[in-house]
Amino acid sequence: MTDLSAFPITRKWPAQHPERLQLYSLPTPNGVKVSIALEETGLPYEVHKVSFDTQDQLSPEFLSLNPNNKIPAILDPNGPNGQPLALFESGAILVYLADKTGQLMPSDAAKRYETLQWLMFQMGGIGPMFGQLGFFHKFAGRDYEDKRPRDRYVAESKRLLDVLDRHLESRSWLIGDEYTIADIAVFPWVRNLVGFYGAGEIVGFDGFANVRRVLDTFVARPAVVRGLTIPS
Repeated sequence: MTDLSAFPITRKWPAQHPERLQLYSLPTPNGVKVSIALEETGLPYEVHKVSFDTQDQLSPEFLSLNPNNKIPAILDPNGPNGQPLALFESGAILVYLADKTGQLMPSDAAKRYETLQWLMFQMGGIGPMFGQLGFFHKFAGRDYEDKRPRDRYVAESKRLLDVLDRHLESRSWLIGDEYTIADIAVFPWVRNLVGFYGAGEIVGFDGFANVRRVLDTFVARPAVVRGLTIPS
């Protein structure tokens, strides 16, 4: 039987199936990237809910796996060379899962780098900018009298959506006809922007028809439907 006792995180979240990949997460835009990828690939895994309400992410056990106290994080008992691998940062985890399973990443070298390009576009642009807009539009920032910060993130979110919309013209997915980890990284954030944040009107989302088309296709995928609610 696989022994994960050397990892302190298993003291707070004991593994019932230690032979499976362990996922520590919440159904946020970053968290569901990994649950969706796992559902798409069919890789066996066990999920553990990291509750922000009780500040689980600040516990010593969680910090032992991710010192940056952010979800998601994974512990794979069957990592490279058969050794356990602990990993955080959703983008890094997506690349790892694609490499491990041989799925969701083009085999062609040029297309692989194009996939990584759009993954970095999400990590460096869409995630931070949409997240800031959410703060100023939905959360505490909406009460600020000075609307210049909100307007800055509205403008930047519109610009990023326009980049996506122009790229998706005549394309089914970000990498043409091939569904990849780039789509899994980008579209949970688009969904969150217009859904949970309720910012569709302020960014003029109806004007980005190609983004809407691909988002609708994305959220209809069975693995995405499942992954969006994990952990429940």
